[in-house]
Amino acid sequence: MNIHEYQGKEILASYGVRVQRGIVANNAVEAVAAAKQLTTETGTSWYVVKAQIHAGGRGKGGGVKLAKGIDKVEGVASEIIGMQLITPQTSAEGKKVHKVLIAEDVYYPGESETSEFYVSVLLNRATGRNMIMYSTEGGMDIEEVAEHTPHLIFTEEIDPTVGLQGFQARRIAFNLGLSGNAFKEMVKFIDALYKAYIGSDASMFEINPVLKTSDNKILAVDAKVNIDDNALYRQKAYSEMRDILEENPIEVEAKEVGLNYVDLDGTVGCMVNGAGLAMATMDLIKYAGFEPANFLDVGGTADAKRVETAFRIILKDPNVKAILINIFGGIVRCDRVAQGVVDAYKNMGDAIKVPIIVRLQGTNAEIAKELIDNSGMPILSAVQFQEAADQVQAALS
Repeated sequence: MNIHEYQGKEILASYGVRVQRGIVANNAVEAVAAAKQLTTETGTSWYVVKAQIHAGGRGKGGGVKLAKGIDKVEGVASEIIGMQLITPQTSAEGKKVHKVLIAEDVYYPGESETSEFYVSVLLNRATGRNMIMYSTEGGMDIEEVAEHTPHLIFTEEIDPTVGLQGFQARRIAFNLGLSGNAFKEMVKFIDALYKAYIGSDASMFEINPVLKTSDNKILAVDAKVNIDDNALYRQKAYSEMRDILEENPIEVEAKEVGLNYVDLDGTVGCMVNGAGLAMATMDLIKYAGFEPANFLDVGGTADAKRVETAFRIILKDPNVKAILINIFGGIVRCDRVAQGVVDAYKNMGDAIKVPIIVRLQGTNAEIAKELIDNSGMPILSAVQFQEAADQVQAALS
């Protein structure tokens, strides 16, 4: 579950991480009020107005702007709120901005130059250990740094039996070229950041940039946070941070009825049971020369009601030109699935206007094929993977 920057900073602050302070606003009037409150609390006279969407690269799309005075806040906020923000991490349509964060200016002059770093905590799936990735090249896309200057990216893996050790936090501060008070501040920052990552059941904390201020403080200027969905049952406070306005509405609807659905850009809808079979089915579609329109896992049950719900969700995508149902009958018998498909097709009447290809393998697969072939419904059946691929090609040719 992705959350907004301001929410991520709330989590960080609760674990003792120093953050760039800010107040969220839903409109320009609230933005001005937030700026006045921020001045009272921090003394800042310049304000950073930051669009709150679930995507990075906001500054490149015009979603982060500096208001040099409280009289500029309303105008800047009005420009950002309501805009369709397109960034390198959004679709071509972009995302509509519903709220902004009014943040304090932390790039004030002082005894030394400011410096920006990149720090993230995530799981290294290759080793099964948590990892801190960091770089002196903060403020830039980490992908570009990895491509052009990979020697500037450092990693620190954490042994799960002992957790983050003090010498590791010190090594990070050293590799970032810090000394004196800034060195000590970074050590504390890394320790608190890792505690926030573990304590919130996050799958990723990305802080870009981490700023060394002109008076040698270390703080998080941004926060991109993803909470593990599987842990939300024990993270009730964080589950309430979910913003469905930022999510695909079809995916939200599917989740509410217990279906695992991911929207994609192709034309062939997929209905499967099991994530592994779903991936193989998408490969099958690509092998046939087309692109999958979605990933939809109906799980261990596929009765008429569930299949009908899945049909309706897939058909909400206007780009879908055909639907491939690929079910392995292990827990669920193939003949029951076949009957569910036939019944769902009958219930939906003329709502289904695209070809349906059904491949069933496993328990009672032969009976299932007979049910579909003798149903009188315009449903194409297949037994082998290649046969299903040929059916897709024929249907869309």
